[in-house]
Amino acid sequence: MIYCIEDDPSIRELLAYALHKEGYQTRLFEDGSTLLTVIDEKAPELIVLDIMLPGESGLALLKKLKANPDTKDIPVILLTALGGEYDKVIGLDLGADDYIAKPFSVMEFLARIRAVQRRTNASAPNAIEFQGILVNYDGRSASINGEEIDLTFKEFELLYQLLSHPGMAFSREKLLENVWGYDFEGGTRTVDVHMASLRKKLGEKGKAIRTVRNIGYKAGTEA
Repeated sequence: MIYCIEDDPSIRELLAYALHKEGYQTRLFEDGSTLLTVIDEKAPELIVLDIMLPGESGLALLKKLKANPDTKDIPVILLTALGGEYDKVIGLDLGADDYIAKPFSVMEFLARIRAVQRRTNASAPNAIEFQGILVNYDGRSASINGEEIDLTFKEFELLYQLLSHPGMAFSREKLLENVWGYDFEGGTRTVDVHMASLRKKLGEKGKAIRTVRNIGYKAGTEA
């Protein structure tokens, strides 16, 4: 889940459209006060934060987020006005992970999202347990109730990708990029074939991997 705080409706909708197309779930806010009331209920994986907000500024909000032990480790990408070098420097000093200047291209925006996630995922947990499925990344093993499951390399990567981001919907294109790489020449049908095999090997636990209509797949209990 990515939270986007932007007071301009057109930019807010553009961010949501671009992220949804890539398989990300989003929640949109037009000011910081609304964000602070809900972030304790469900923390996002990443925050996209505009500096120029009505009322409390994005920099003031960033300072609060980084001062709170429960939110200080959430990655933050700042949206800044073109030429706002001072704001960029202050934001980075306050703990922002990256920034992007307006106007920006969707491709650059998504590339910065991926770059921050790669840096964040470097500290992702080695062992993950989700609905009875245990995955050990370093050991390249997956098991259910202590019984190891024989997975291929790609099946294991798909499983880890989904279980390490529970509730996040991944597009087939995103899974191709993350698991097979940019230069893979096959189509998205490859993802469906591997996912079908993975679900079969997981047996009843295969229900933990849900198909998200018109998008792709996610790990979760809801359809």
